[in-house]
Formats: sequence, C-alpha cells, structure tokens
Amino acid sequence: MVVIGNYNELKVMQKAEFGFFLDDGASGILLPNSSAPGDLAIGDTIKVFLYYDSEDRLIATTLIPKAVVGDIALLKVIDVSNFGAFLDWGLPKDLLLPKSNQLNEVHKDEMHLVKIYFDEVSERITATEKLEKYLSNENLTVAERDSINILVYRPTDIGFLCIVNDVHLGLMHYNDVFNALKIGDKIQGYVKKVKEENKLDIMPGKRGYEKVSDEGTKILDQLKSNNGFLPYHDKSDPDIIYDVFGMSKKTFKMTIGNLYKEKKISLSNEGITLL
Repeated sequence: MVVIGNYNELKVMQKAEFGFFLDDGASGILLPNSSAPGDLAIGDTIKVFLYYDSEDRLIATTLIPKAVVGDIALLKVIDVSNFGAFLDWGLPKDLLLPKSNQLNEVHKDEMHLVKIYFDEVSERITATEKLEKYLSNENLTVAERDSINILVYRPTDIGFLCIVNDVHLGLMHYNDVFNALKIGDKIQGYVKKVKEENKLDIMPGKRGYEKVSDEGTKILDQLKSNNGFLPYHDKSDPDIIYDVFGMSKKTFKMTIGNLYKEKKISLSNEGITLL
C-alpha cells in the first residue's frame, strides 16, 4: 500500500517512452523521465514522493517538497482564486488552501502557517490554517520545566499562541520574549507552568541554571573581545542591557552574579572586569 503525500520506496516495474512505472500493487505509478535518475533500470528500488499532478493523476517524483502530509509549515501564497489560494510547496502543482480552511482573507505573496492533510472526501492533498482542531491539551505529554519545541502560531492580546511539540497549544507571554518573533518561527523553550484545564505557559530559551550558564559564556566572550572590561552593571538601563547582550535585565543580573561567585569577574560601579 502506498502513502499519498509522503515518501515511498517503490520498485521499477516497467519502462515507457515518457518515464517509468513503479510497482504499487496495481497498475503502477508513473515516474516521469524529468524526475528519474539517468541510470534508473527495471528492478531498481527508488525513494519517491507521491502526489496528484495538474491532471489529477497520481504521480511519483524525486523532487523534495517543503512539507509532507501531517506537517505544519510556513508557505508562500503564489496565487489567489475565488475558491482558495495556491501555496508553493516545492512541486510543479501548487498546494490548495481552500477558502473554507482560511482564517482571514489571503493575499498573494503572503506567508501562511498551514497544516497539510489528505482530504478523504475530495481525495486530494490540501492545506488548512485551522490548526487548533489538530491540537489538544486534554492529555499532556509535557510537564513543568520540560524542554520543548515551539512553533509560533499567532499573536494574541497578551502573547504568542504557540504549538508545543507539534501536539499541544501554549502561550508565550510578551513580557517573556526578548527577541523579535514572527509566525512560523521555530525555537527551543520549556514549560513554565501548567495551569487549570491543562493550559500551558511556556518560555523561550533554556531553563534556570542552563540558561544562566549559556549567557555567562556570552558575557565572558564579550569581555575577552573588549580587553577584559564592559561598562555595564546591575544599575544599567534594561534596554541597553538587551541591546548589548540580547537578554533581560533579570537574566543579566543572575548571570553576572553567578560569574562573580565563580570568581571569573569582578564587579564595580564602573562595570565588569574579567579576572
């Protein structure tokens, strides 16, 4: 049985003028000459991606799409019609984002975060922006302080709604974000708190001591690059600290405090000195 919208390893069963037919247990799937390796022969096994072409034929290709069925991906709109938008997913036939699957009006050249799925009704590979029905916090697979993969989903009034480990929803509050983020960004983070109804508050970066340790290395490197001295201290303006070190004032104070205890730096009203 073949899997449409994903990779399959299939055996070459027949050579034709316009390509090769791959064994799918039935009449065969065409791999056009334009996508076939020059040394391909009958009996060989080849890894291919299966999708429907512009004539609605099931086709094999060695091209690598930007995402496969089941993936959530940020894709560019290359055309818009009355019944939907067409997304560039790296194949000759563009991916359809039907109007019924759009959250808001879609325009050409925009980037949209979508999930790719196989529509059982139309028997077509399709995209949707309505991701939340594929996500659930009912049975959590993460706990407080667990490291997680974060995909930025959409902004809200209080923070970014994010996809956690491809299965859950979590909220990253704006006051916990110290780098510019946009929809579709993938970052590492951890679970800050599990709230009522399994709602997740999440944080970017590493937790606790691991984060301070990484930031400590960053400060030491900057000291070494500046003749062992930096004119910043615990009274420095938070905006300046962020501009120079890319971290919050709280993290900065924790980090220099840790470096001081380890006797790697000395502190004064003028700044930080490398020991």
